[in-house]
Amino acid sequence: MDIAFFGSGGFGREVYWMLDAMNKTLPEENQYRFIGFFDDGVPKGTQISRYGKVLGGMEELNAWSSPLAVAVTIGNPKSVQGVVSRINNPNLCFPNIIHPSFQVLDPETLTIGKGNIITKDCYVTLDVTIGDFNILNGSVVFGHDVHVGNFNAFMPYVRISGAVTVGDCNLFGLSSIVIQQIKIGNNTTIGAGAVLMTKPKEGGVYLGNPAKLFKA
Repeated sequence: MDIAFFGSGGFGREVYWMLDAMNKTLPEENQYRFIGFFDDGVPKGTQISRYGKVLGGMEELNAWSSPLAVAVTIGNPKSVQGVVSRINNPNLCFPNIIHPSFQVLDPETLTIGKGNIITKDCYVTLDVTIGDFNILNGSVVFGHDVHVGNFNAFMPYVRISGAVTVGDCNLFGLSSIVIQQIKIGNNTTIGAGAVLMTKPKEGGVYLGNPAKLFKA
């Protein structure tokens, strides 16, 4: 099936190589053929390094007349949510792009939605639920009974302990940690290296070890 990425920046180029690695594990008839990028901020026809051209923006994507898989390759959760909310083309689908190094302790207890991007060396244990359009961006670890909503971004080396619940549109910075049984709502930012030990306020920015509210 043909596939395109919405977002032509550095993360899009990284996901291109993830897709190549994933394709090598799939039967030929199930592999994806990359056709290019969509991006509202880059002129149509722009060549993105050596990976492909920009095919247009949202208008062109919503007018696409044949079946097309789409990955939203943007690192900011709210931006991803905004892009997805504007897509209304019934010809499009949103597969999970998962690097073959992804490990699951008990695959039978993993529940996962659509449009997720799981990059190299991520690991989850058991009874984990992952919703739609989340990004696990390198060496992310989820413990048992972790439940993640939609449109969250976990930067490299994030550690989420057991029985943590995560809502929607949260951003977890590089090497941040959440201890067990914490409930995180929506639109919260956990800064790089922060260690979250108490329930955060929705919409807050948390920094430090232990993590403290920096900005409400």
